[in-house]
Amino acid sequence: MNASAIIQGETPLAVTRLTVPGMKCAGCIGKIERELAKTPGITGARANLSAKRVAITHDPALDEGALTAALLALGFESQPVADNPLASDDAERRRLTRALGVAGFGMMNIMLLSVSVWSGADGATRALFHWLSALIALPVIAYSGRPFFASAWMALSHRRTNMDVPISIGVILATCMSLYETVTGGAHAFFDSAVMLLFFLLAGRALDAEMRTRTRAGIGALLGRMGKSASVIGPDCTARRVAAKDLLPGMLVLVAAGEALAADGEVVEGASTLDNAMLTGESAPEPVGQGSVVHAGAINVSAPLRIRLTHVAEDTALAEIARLMDEAGQSRSAYVRIADRASRLYAPVVHALALAAFAGWMIAGAGWHASLTIAIAVLIITCPCAMGLAVPAAQVVASGALLRRGLLVKDGSALERLAECDVAVLDKTGTLTLGSPRPDLSKLDAEARAVALGLAQTSRHPLSRGLAAALRAAEVEPAQIEGLAEVGGKGVTGRWQGNAVALEKPEDAGQALATGLRIGQRLHTIPFSDPLRPDAAATLAALAAEGLPTRILSGDRAAPVAACAAALGIPSQGEADPRAKLAALEALKAAGHRPLMVGDGLNDGPALAAAHASIAPGTASDASQQAADAVFIGEALMPVALAVRVAKATMRIVRQNFGFSIAYNVLAVPLALTGQVTPLVAAIAMSVSSLVVIANSLRLSGAAR
Repeated sequence: MNASAIIQGETPLAVTRLTVPGMKCAGCIGKIERELAKTPGITGARANLSAKRVAITHDPALDEGALTAALLALGFESQPVADNPLASDDAERRRLTRALGVAGFGMMNIMLLSVSVWSGADGATRALFHWLSALIALPVIAYSGRPFFASAWMALSHRRTNMDVPISIGVILATCMSLYETVTGGAHAFFDSAVMLLFFLLAGRALDAEMRTRTRAGIGALLGRMGKSASVIGPDCTARRVAAKDLLPGMLVLVAAGEALAADGEVVEGASTLDNAMLTGESAPEPVGQGSVVHAGAINVSAPLRIRLTHVAEDTALAEIARLMDEAGQSRSAYVRIADRASRLYAPVVHALALAAFAGWMIAGAGWHASLTIAIAVLIITCPCAMGLAVPAAQVVASGALLRRGLLVKDGSALERLAECDVAVLDKTGTLTLGSPRPDLSKLDAEARAVALGLAQTSRHPLSRGLAAALRAAEVEPAQIEGLAEVGGKGVTGRWQGNAVALEKPEDAGQALATGLRIGQRLHTIPFSDPLRPDAAATLAALAAEGLPTRILSGDRAAPVAACAAALGIPSQGEADPRAKLAALEALKAAGHRPLMVGDGLNDGPALAAAHASIAPGTASDASQQAADAVFIGEALMPVALAVRVAKATMRIVRQNFGFSIAYNVLAVPLALTGQVTPLVAAIAMSVSSLVVIANSLRLSGAAR
């Protein structure tokens, strides 16, 4: 069971997370959260639509079987969360895409056959085309309609309804009526209506699934940043490799240079430097020695360390960040509550209208055939295709326009939230700055440059790597250094032309980011800087013009954060760990703000997940990219401001689409109820309304210019 214990008052509770593949809409969220909370032993449930997971808080006496049974009673199959709990989303997206392709193929061929019937074909020719249409339509409807039929059957078998019930009834009735017309030699068959209906419904659902695939949080990938195993030192001083999941607190492990830590612990022997950029965003490596606390995911840069483990597996700081990201991401379901209420109303209203149409026309003496035809037309014409496409069509077009400008939107709903943001919070290192320390070589002569490269190219230290890259870019040839050695926490040493040479920590401790070069008795201090992105100031001005004042929220040291803030003229907060960043975002939301978070480090992950909307640079950690709603590529920061502008344009188009969809229903439903349209005309009208929505959405293709 994927469960964790919590304490509520004095009663110990458990939290179990289950994957629910059948959760497809806001109505499903409302059903699960409301009804599970009524089950004895369950105190609450929170559904995550993007991840298709449910976190259930319950009495520990309830096992996994009882929880899955409770979900099944509501019409939802479930299973334990796997290592990659979202893998099923890709399978669903592929199924929808295949179904859409089959429906499109069938629709085009049946429409070609229907043209002849519309043109006046009669007698045996009309009957032949009807039979050919049936041969194409029946397998197409059986295959492409499965997503709707299965969902409707699951709902009805558990005495509930959903949006797929009236859709399935309309398609099945139209197909059965068409078969009756074909067998009896009738003048009209509606195979084209049924297949066209499925095609446009699947188009909306496939677009939505594509956007959901992009937004899946990479919790498994985040935890994968920890070392997969560790060398555990036994009482006899022998070492053996132990998988990370089998590590226990109190074990003594040996971490070699270049190795990622697999668990949290305390250094008991050795001195080295750790690359904590993934955890803190700090570009400079951190020196550690005996007594230092270290965390899973950090990379040992310089020398071997012996570490006594204190927290392992799900108790590590990295796992805690993953949980914070997951829990913060759950809160995003709040924006679909309006859709939840609308989806609960749709099915009963449509059923009532169709039944009223059938009963009314029967009472009026129209006969069962004409009455059923009108009821089918009502079911088809009220299909929410245009409304279903109103949002995903606009999102996909806007996302494509932004992608051409170097920004990938992973979650379509992020555009809605981006348009609502009223304050922007940005990390410093790797976000406002380029995140790669660059040395100032201006005070080094040719000899010093050659020696520096000879030393730097042998070191794993991030500053050494940056120095080596800059010197190579300057076409410097490395000096031949003898006796090279790298000592953890000390630097790189050697001999050149009889002189002792070294790259080491500078004596001037006030240097925030620098390395020292020693050549015999000569000392050189090489300062490093992490330059601002070239358009950082212009981007902040553009955000301000869109109504988003900006501030810095960084895990870096207070001094460099303050210097960066002063250069940009905005407020700042430094030395903020993941919980502090999350708390700052929550405080902004509590004050009524809707913050946009832009960050790149692993420590930004929870804040990115908790913000109203979030963006990460392409150089960000995997976890931050997966937690963010959008990712921008390259050194330019302007795509962040561009995303806000396009998001606002997208929401204007979405509102127009909704307005048209409502107007269409206000006009079309009375016509269907009064028998003014056939099922074919209803399907065409429904399709035209969808095309109008798509055409309006295509106006966004130039919005990112």
